[in-house]
Amino acid sequence: MDKLDRQIINSLQGNFPIVDNPYEQVAEQLGIDEDELLKRLKSLLENKTLTRFGPMYDIQKLGGSFSLCAIRVPTERFAEVTEIVNSFSEVAHNYERDHEFNMWYVLATESLQQIDQVNQSIEDKIGLKVYNMPKLQEFFVGLHFQA
Repeated sequence: MDKLDRQIINSLQGNFPIVDNPYEQVAEQLGIDEDELLKRLKSLLENKTLTRFGPMYDIQKLGGSFSLCAIRVPTERFAEVTEIVNSFSEVAHNYERDHEFNMWYVLATESLQQIDQVNQSIEDKIGLKVYNMPKLQEFFVGLHFQA
């Protein structure tokens, strides 16, 4: 990663322009052309310097819902259960933890009722209890990583 890659990463963490040609505008601010910016972003994603680049939406402001869920998964079934849980398009993230509740995932759905429906479908397919832990209070952390 060179100096320009670091400038790109730093400039794209917040205040992304909402205009017809946002990459063109960002590239101009960085003193490069749009093709160079896009090529470098693609390279940063391909070489896993960046694992994701995209918007973060507040699904609740859009009328949807999300929840954190946990499952106690027997070690010998972890891969099988992971594949089943991840097969649901509503599963946004799925993490293994060194804890009694060793699988944690986030559901993002179009409605609050759909959270229960999806979790019930997951329970039915895996034969294990899903523990739903909806958000009670939200805290905003303005996270920015200086590259």
